[in-house]
Amino acid sequence: MKKIFQFVFILLVSGQFVYGQQAIPLYTEGQIPFAKQGGEVPKLTWYKPAVVKSDVCVIVCSGGSYGGRANDWEGIPACKLLNAAGINAFLLDYRLPKAQFMDHKEIVPLTDAQRAIILLRANAGKYGINANKLGIMGFSAGGHLVTTVETHFDTTALENPQKISLRPDFVVAVYPVVSMGDSLTHLQSRENLIGPDITADKITEFSNDLQVSSNTPPTFIVAAIDDDVVKIQNSLYLEAALRQHKVPVRMFIYAKGGHGFGVDHIKNVAVQWTEPCFKWILGEAWHNKKR
Repeated sequence: MKKIFQFVFILLVSGQFVYGQQAIPLYTEGQIPFAKQGGEVPKLTWYKPAVVKSDVCVIVCSGGSYGGRANDWEGIPACKLLNAAGINAFLLDYRLPKAQFMDHKEIVPLTDAQRAIILLRANAGKYGINANKLGIMGFSAGGHLVTTVETHFDTTALENPQKISLRPDFVVAVYPVVSMGDSLTHLQSRENLIGPDITADKITEFSNDLQVSSNTPPTFIVAAIDDDVVKIQNSLYLEAALRQHKVPVRMFIYAKGGHGFGVDHIKNVAVQWTEPCFKWILGEAWHNKKR
């Protein structure tokens, strides 16, 4: 018995013991939109903090060029850090856009993210969250997904009889792919999402800096100047578009950080991006009554 207690203590200290994880299917069995046989089953995983300090919640979307999901490096650490700050986090395993497993692959990740918003808002009481304080965070291609969510909330392939708002209350975009234009985009992400037939109309539709409106949610952007994978101009163009439409925006830029630094992985910096970001979230500095 003593050895068991010692083992549990070691797990707690090492951070490997996770409280409150719960898998939540996005759809009822056999009702996954656009799905073909053999495809992924999308889900949320609820990371519940040991001590809840806010009724805000955050959906987290890992990157991976729309060809994978970097959950171990980005999504899960982000959820755990949100939990440490007392925030409920929901890791979204959106379906990767692969034509052999689905129809209309270019809208499938967006559809899954919108379904996650509907599910959480419809069950806010069950999860102890506020339906009007729902944010979404994404990294790299996941950053493209969340900026698509914030600019395409008036369009959906889902049935939504309760007319639940698909507009997140705030967005956190970390070294995001934003543009699909030839000179700015991350080519692999573009190819995986909307290829192989890259048309001018699709480039415009999924270049989210071109889709910003005055009702786009407040946004916190994180990027590094020396990112040699996803050009920082993606973030700069998004920030400029938000400011042009008078949307509240905060930007945190590292001089050196490269790409894929996730949460708290840059050494020898005075401030990690998570500190001001979580202060922004918990302080509800993003609050905007337009929905």
